[in-house]
Amino acid sequence: WHRIMYVLLACGCITFLLSFAWQDTIPELAARVFTVGFLALIVFGLLEHWPAKLPSWLARWVMQVLAVALTVPSSLFAIWIWSTEPGAPPFWEAMDRLAGFAMLAITGILFAPWITLAALLRQKEAFAKHQAVTFALERSELERQKLQAERQALDARLHLLQAQVAPHFLFNTLANVQALVHSGSPQAAHLLDCLIAYLRAAVPRLEQAGTCLNDELQLVSAYLALMHMRMPDRLQFELHASDAARVLQCPPMTLLTLVENAVKHGIDPSQVGGKISISASVQNNRCFVQVRDTGVGLQQSGQGLGTGLTTLRERLKLAFAGDAELRLSAVCPGASFGRGEPARD
Repeated sequence: WHRIMYVLLACGCITFLLSFAWQDTIPELAARVFTVGFLALIVFGLLEHWPAKLPSWLARWVMQVLAVALTVPSSLFAIWIWSTEPGAPPFWEAMDRLAGFAMLAITGILFAPWITLAALLRQKEAFAKHQAVTFALERSELERQKLQAERQALDARLHLLQAQVAPHFLFNTLANVQALVHSGSPQAAHLLDCLIAYLRAAVPRLEQAGTCLNDELQLVSAYLALMHMRMPDRLQFELHASDAARVLQCPPMTLLTLVENAVKHGIDPSQVGGKISISASVQNNRCFVQVRDTGVGLQQSGQGLGTGLTTLRERLKLAFAGDAELRLSAVCPGASFGRGEPARD
């Protein structure tokens, strides 16, 4: 349709320019100009794809321009032959008809190649824009697929890490219950009830991609209550968290990993036990979570770098794209908490 409108516009302009010197009727002039124009359009379109292969020395656009230029006089010649009345002399013997033929032929030969070149240039520009848009869409689709694949890989890796965390906590907690049952403690039944409540809160979180810090604090509180029943004389704990920190999102079992690490490597090995303090606050648009214990210290427990913390560091790296940090520092064994003292964070 764009080409048809292009031909209609060009033929209309030529008809208007020649109408001032044309001796016959204007409709006759318009009919002949538009007929030649559409014949040239047909030739132009056919030579776009035929023949399929051209000699190396012949460019297709050159062949199209030459073909259109030849189409104009040859089609005009055919029109003048066809319009000659039976018995009348050939048009080249009638000066008025020959003048009309010459006027249209010369005008067509002068304008047709330039009109064809302009159409070819516009076509190449449109093709270049189309190719640019196509390449941009393909590049965007490839980038989207790449990001999607990376995201799927990260999600699969994160789920694998969470699956490693699940048995780590479950087996440790069940071992604590088993120790009480074997010792015949009267608190075993109550501890089992607490364990069931803890597992009901903990297990669903393992399937979640994220949770809030307030839920983590509730889970940690239930866990520390279990540990306090196992060693009531050796474990004390306290939790402090600001309202701004409680609503923030974090991977499941993040805080519980730190607390379980403090119990296992700090309080449990100590004969006198100790205290665990948990704090969470927001400072300068960043969340700071601190878990401190007064247990045996890092040196005696082999730096506390076990499966839990190693996995936690990897999970934080994946969940926050490297914008999270886990630091471990030592306190003096058995020290009480005071302002400015180092801690197990």
